[in-house]
Amino acid sequence: MKSPRIYNRIHPTGNMFLYSFSFYLFSTIAVLSALMVISAKNSVHSVLFLILSFVNSSALFVLLGAEFLAMILVVVYVGAVAVLFLFVVMMLDINFIKLREGFLQYLPFGVLLGAVLLLELSMIFFSNRLSKVTLVEFSTKPIFSDFENTKDLGNVLYTEYFYLFQLSGLILLVAMIGSIVLTLRDRSGVKKQIIYDQVNVDTVNYIEKKKVKLREGTNV
Repeated sequence: MKSPRIYNRIHPTGNMFLYSFSFYLFSTIAVLSALMVISAKNSVHSVLFLILSFVNSSALFVLLGAEFLAMILVVVYVGAVAVLFLFVVMMLDINFIKLREGFLQYLPFGVLLGAVLLLELSMIFFSNRLSKVTLVEFSTKPIFSDFENTKDLGNVLYTEYFYLFQLSGLILLVAMIGSIVLTLRDRSGVKKQIIYDQVNVDTVNYIEKKKVKLREGTNV
């Protein structure tokens, strides 16, 4: 990652205060918005807090020098996935009261899963604390490559993982065709545009020529 370039752009004098303040600010907002996603009573508000969490996560990627990941997070997740969730929640008439009735039934499993995740995060946190390199020191490390993030990812994606990349595109193509086939319905009494018939129009049968006299119209 190219953290020094981003850091020097934020504060070229070398003071780490602004960098640390920005990191903790975006991290705090991201964590609080993630908690509001699961605790908000209104589902629309949950989606809006999800978008806020994505935006702050992309800001953290920018601080770490991963501009490409930040752009992908905003364009794909905020611009497509979260907006899709928002439209689905607003258009569907879902009875959330019935969905919350089984909350206590899955509460023990949720608490167990949350405890496991908290344990993993604690292990990562304390392992970073015991390591010699901290986040602030990592941001001041020299740049090991002169390429941009997009070039680095492109070189790896189109060389080592080229076949996997093409396979994922083929899977998405099959999924897209399958969704179109499943949703395509033939309804009686509904006019449908047929491109083939429009292109292969016979001028003799479909075009009628009439001679219109001057200052007179035609009765069609």
